[in-house]
Amino acid sequence: MGKTMVKELMDLDIKLNSLSIFRVLKDTSLFTYFHWMISDMLVREEDAESVGFDTLSVGETVGAYSTFVNEIYKEGANLTDYIARFTQSDENSYLRAKLSGQQVSPSLEEALDAELDILQEFAHLTSDQVKACIDYDGFLPSWDVSDTNIKTAYDHMLANLSTKGYGMFSRYGSFVPGDGCLIPIVKADPITIDKLYGYELERNKVLANTKALAEGKAAANVLLYGDAGTGKSSTIKACANAFFDSGVRLVQFNKYQLSEIPKIIEYLADNPLKFIFFIDDLSFSPNDDDYCYLKGILEGGVTSYSDNIVIYATTNRRHIIAETFESRMGNDVHINDTMQETMSLSARFGLNITFSKPAKELYLEIVSQLADEYNVPVDYELLRRAEAFAIRGGGRSPRTAKQFIQQVAVEA
Repeated sequence: MGKTMVKELMDLDIKLNSLSIFRVLKDTSLFTYFHWMISDMLVREEDAESVGFDTLSVGETVGAYSTFVNEIYKEGANLTDYIARFTQSDENSYLRAKLSGQQVSPSLEEALDAELDILQEFAHLTSDQVKACIDYDGFLPSWDVSDTNIKTAYDHMLANLSTKGYGMFSRYGSFVPGDGCLIPIVKADPITIDKLYGYELERNKVLANTKALAEGKAAANVLLYGDAGTGKSSTIKACANAFFDSGVRLVQFNKYQLSEIPKIIEYLADNPLKFIFFIDDLSFSPNDDDYCYLKGILEGGVTSYSDNIVIYATTNRRHIIAETFESRMGNDVHINDTMQETMSLSARFGLNITFSKPAKELYLEIVSQLADEYNVPVDYELLRRAEAFAIRGGGRSPRTAKQFIQQVAVEA
């Protein structure tokens, strides 16, 4: 066993134990298995001087080593990348100070530099260096390392927080609320603007508003109203995707999560990114008080409103809150006030955009564009079938057009 290398690994283990800013590393499985492996090597090193290697079992050391490697494999087999991702996902005291605009103390800056040097040493540890310390001739798995400079990568992250974000915000573009924080959607809809056809005028309004948000300019809350299948939700997702590299992220709420919005606003208070709070298929019954949460937020009354957040919502109802003849003709003394209340929520969005069912010409244009995308030849017969498909399927819409072309592509 290489005594010098074992001593170097022991020193690295002690250095990792000294981490303060990145202290959370000590609680990870990666560190636990590394420490277990080094501890077992040291025990064998001390015992070997008195009893000799031939009387010692290396099984535990091999097991500790392989468990450590398995932990690296879970994240892609590259130890350097593992450590780089860890440092950039850790919401530590230094990052929180930077995000809040506080003056960072010299001692904290000094600690950050020292700890990144330690993590750099750990990130470039090779499997061959560790294998040299194990008295075993059989196969042992290896891991990869790269020439990434951990400190340079961390400094780059800090310099680009407003567009690239940090942690999960640097990796994912869409989230859902969960217990006062956000949970990333690992496989979010990757739809892009160029894959949406028709409604250019309507879509460009949403795109321009999202661009303003990304640039830190005044952006409106947006309500997309219209028939089902016209691409309202896809438009919002595509606009968010278009400005991912400019720092825009999407948070998807359902209407029963509206009471979570103030908590999420507080959670994102110091986040330098921009967020679209997306509420799909928004509608309320006459006795549904959930809309009060949304109304309060649109008015800025629930909590101090953050200028890095806007609300985008879709609905199939013009006034969002369902009306009945009874509600219009009911016993309420101030019936006009009641009606105004049910109609006023949509007026509180700064931008209202209507997505109507397409006329025949627009519908067939969308069919033709989709056909080109799916390599389906466009001719009179295809367009005739597309119109018949729409009649049977409940009317013309971009969704109907896509369903038709997908069916034709499968049959081809």
